[in-house]
Amino acid sequence: MTLIMILLAVAGGAMLSIQAAINGQLGSKVGVFKSAFLTFSVGALVTGLLIFFFEPKHALTLMDVPKWQLLGAMFGVPYIVIMVLAVQRIGAAVATVAVIFGQLSMSMLIDSFGWLGNAPIPFSMSRLGAIVCLGMALFFIYSSSKLKAAPAKKPQQQVASSTCSEGCSRV
Repeated sequence: MTLIMILLAVAGGAMLSIQAAINGQLGSKVGVFKSAFLTFSVGALVTGLLIFFFEPKHALTLMDVPKWQLLGAMFGVPYIVIMVLAVQRIGAAVATVAVIFGQLSMSMLIDSFGWLGNAPIPFSMSRLGAIVCLGMALFFIYSSSKLKAAPAKKPQQQVASSTCSEGCSRV
């Protein structure tokens, strides 16, 4: 069962990368907030249908839980908006690894200190190694994408420099 959950989490991560790449393109054409609004609107509709058809009855409702737990819903908005902006500027791979680095770092703090009602899981050297390795991965992915994205001369600059080389003087 644990392996299935890990594979589902990997599939979920893959879907987030696809979503980020698509939303980055959409956001550059129609706007960041419209792209985020579409994501949440479709998500709300699909989730509403899933609740209606598949959610079993629970002893508590959303209004019965501690109110601070409802704040978790607000953290999705900055994530979507940041990813729509970031993917346009740094690419899907760098943005995704940066998000995973942030997730891993915060998750380990939550685990180590048992924050937000979670059972504490002690920090270890292997967990530190994971953060270091992911940080190195972020560095290498960013460095390689920066090298490939070196700006080429624009056609107008080439035309201007070739016409000026024939003896014209421009300030």
